[in-house]
Amino acid sequence: MNLIPAVIASRVAGRSSLATQPRPREWLRAAIGATLGILFSVWLCQLLFGLPVALLLIGPLGASAILLFAVPSGALAQPWSILGSYFLASVVATAVAHYGGHTLDMAALATGVTLVCMFVLRCVHPPGGAVALGVVLAGPALQALGEMAILPVMLNAVALLASALLYNNLTGVRYPKRPAPAIDLHHTNDRSPELRVGITDADMDAALDEFGEFVDITREDLALIIRKTEGSALRRSMGEIRAGDIMSRDLRWATPETSVREALQLLQHHRLRVLPVLDAELKLVGIVSLVDLSDFAGRAGGRRLLRRGGGQKTPLSEVMSSPVVAVDRHCHIVDLVPMLSSQGLHCLPVLEQGQLVGLITQTDLIAALHRDLLMHLN
Repeated sequence: MNLIPAVIASRVAGRSSLATQPRPREWLRAAIGATLGILFSVWLCQLLFGLPVALLLIGPLGASAILLFAVPSGALAQPWSILGSYFLASVVATAVAHYGGHTLDMAALATGVTLVCMFVLRCVHPPGGAVALGVVLAGPALQALGEMAILPVMLNAVALLASALLYNNLTGVRYPKRPAPAIDLHHTNDRSPELRVGITDADMDAALDEFGEFVDITREDLALIIRKTEGSALRRSMGEIRAGDIMSRDLRWATPETSVREALQLLQHHRLRVLPVLDAELKLVGIVSLVDLSDFAGRAGGRRLLRRGGGQKTPLSEVMSSPVVAVDRHCHIVDLVPMLSSQGLHCLPVLEQGQLVGLITQTDLIAALHRDLLMHLN
């Protein structure tokens, strides 16, 4: 199992195998962002430290802008990467220049030391090397600042990062990259069902350690790529099993005006856990489950009503869940698994042109997966 993330990591590192070409719209988005970010950072730097200083530091700024706006999901483009690398580069470069002078040898030494420090502090950012070179080989304007050269360097880093944070998020790109919050539906310490088997975090860490090289991708993105790869392989092996093939068709349903008492009787008689709720035009407007009715019964008033055989006057419109997560009949069975396993859904209505045509429960899904497994064994 450890082989899979290692193979993917090697392809990510190679880039040519996995890198996808973004759409022209994304080219334009990134180009505009990089332009605005550089202009803002240079303007602010020259405002506080003068144009000569700003121009001496514009090279690393341009390289950083490519990363922050064109590949904002990469590990090299995260906030700590740019802030940490710029800080380390400026500190190391000023120290080296102070003791060794502003020579080419000292510039190369500063870059090497900066790289080691970036590895140690996990803030690798290639333009940091250019910062180290620029500070050591700086012109008179930057040299005159001495140890204070760190200030315009960090101003550039903060200004460009602020621009990326604002622009990327305003244009629909989540930045910085952060893991999606874990959904704890049952309030237990268990991992989500899809993470209890297969590749674990420990497997991924072991594979990356064995791979040994730096991989420019966040751990969360690598895990997502692996899961999507597994899903694609599973979809191919399972063939064309769709929601329409496994759904229940002879449905029992209620209306928003159906009482809680009547819904309970329907569920009990047919041994169901959920009831779709349809309006007068037979459009799906909600769904009521045993959990919804349990919540109603848990309220003081609802508990007294049910104890006295009531609930006759309470319509389902007051207790049903709405809006409803539904799928198309052509939805592949592989796409149903996470919805019915880790998203807290016990059933999925199946719609065709807005009309309810079926219902898929966890039982339906288990039976279909079991049948597919038997077919593969044979």
